Amino acid sequence: MPARFHQLDIDAKLKDKRMLSAFLDGLINKHLKDVRKVGLNYIFCTDGYLLTMNRQFLKHDTLTDIITFDLSEKTGELNGEIYISVERVRENAEKFGVTYNEELHRVIFHGALHLCGFGDKKEADKIEMRRMEDKCLRTYFKN
Repeated sequence: MPARFHQLDIDAKLKDKRMLSAFLDGLINKHLKDVRKVGLNYIFCTDGYLLTMNRQFLKHDTLTDIITFDLSEKTGELNGEIYISVERVRENAEKFGVTYNEELHRVIFHGALHLCGFGDKKEADKIEMRRMEDKCLRTYFKN
């Protein structure tokens, strides 16, 4: 199943959803060879919505740009929900001096990479995650 993109009270201004879905499918198949069925739901929301989720599910009282949930129940399947704060993405794009579109896609790829097993808690993992995000961005926008 291709990735699905949902918006909750905010427009993410996401273009080329079919191409992005195909790219994400390829990314997951590259890193998780034993997965035959993929279901990803990206939910774009506000800071307030994601803050409530962060408090409820992760017990964190901070704003964040993304929360990823692996909801897989069976071997050979990957089901995930990825919540992205459009407001955080906009602010971070400005903060890091990149376009909104680049930062949005970086976060989208970040969520998929988490579901593929990449972490970002340790410093070495953060460096590898950033390397993989950059690689995804170069590959995706080269098309």
